[in-house]
Amino acid sequence: MTPLDRVGIVMLSTAGGAVWTLPLLTAIKRAHPAARISWIMQPGAAALVQGHAAVDEIIAFDRGLGVRGYLDLRRRTAGRRFDTLLVLQTYLKAGIVASLVPAAVKLGFDRGRARDLSWLFTNRKLPARAPRHVQDQYLEFLDAIGVPAEPVVYDLGPWSDERPWQREFFASFERPAVAMVVATTKPEKDWMPERWAEVSDALWHDFGLEPVIVGGRSEREVHAERVIGSLARHTPRSALGSGLRRLLCILDGSVLTISPDTGPLHMAVAIERPVVSLFGYTNPGRTGPYGRYHDLLVDAYGDAGEAYPASAGPRPGRMARIQVRDVLDRVERWKRSYATSSAPKV
Repeated sequence: MTPLDRVGIVMLSTAGGAVWTLPLLTAIKRAHPAARISWIMQPGAAALVQGHAAVDEIIAFDRGLGVRGYLDLRRRTAGRRFDTLLVLQTYLKAGIVASLVPAAVKLGFDRGRARDLSWLFTNRKLPARAPRHVQDQYLEFLDAIGVPAEPVVYDLGPWSDERPWQREFFASFERPAVAMVVATTKPEKDWMPERWAEVSDALWHDFGLEPVIVGGRSEREVHAERVIGSLARHTPRSALGSGLRRLLCILDGSVLTISPDTGPLHMAVAIERPVVSLFGYTNPGRTGPYGRYHDLLVDAYGDAGEAYPASAGPRPGRMARIQVRDVLDRVERWKRSYATSSAPKV
């Protein structure tokens, strides 16, 4: 039996990856309430899970510091020893991190699914199997350590102390809100700002909804906001730069989110808020909405009738296949199937 008194998690970055990691933590705590869980991650994604009931400790790893970041991690974990270290990422940087953290068991992916020789840095491997949805792959770790995965629980919030800000944010809204995630961390996953402008106008004029631009304040997000504002007949509200926890509150208080494949999409799914998801560059069989809202997915990744495997890689240039009508058809479907049951919780 795998010892689980002191558990380390290596999932360094991305909000989506952090969301998919949470069911492991909640399941371990459910089966072993006294387990102490330490999560090694980069500061950006840490903001999303700071204060989560299943996270006892966050050990910050700043990759931007280069070699100094790795040396700092080794210093901070020196003299400690985890019973079990779960290495969820398959890249070399995660393998190097795993090599620096003292642990009796270092569990990672099988050689076929690991990349960049990262399998060399773990002493136990998951059984080999074909690639599947990332969430399902993460849940395999629970089976390997003898912890029941069901039910899959995220417990992402919003938390009680976040409700006052959420109520204040939505206090001036006279229409139900729709969160629009207009850019991602990769330009290839973005949808064109001029088409977002058309969708925004349709949400306002045809559906009686209040579009809200959400996300960070990267150069592409600010550019998209500017283009949408210049083209739309009704300028949507903007909440860019709100931070991950407040973004979660906005998603929770919205009746619908429209998003390409990026963290806010998976955050919304985890808190069971309907999402129209836009896929062209990435494979929805691997990173699509997990377990729900598949009927609201716009799939420009596959060709008509194509049964592509979850192992299929990115397909550049396909986000442009998504037309405004495709998105509005899914909004119509949301209206028929979810509108009455997705009223905001604020």
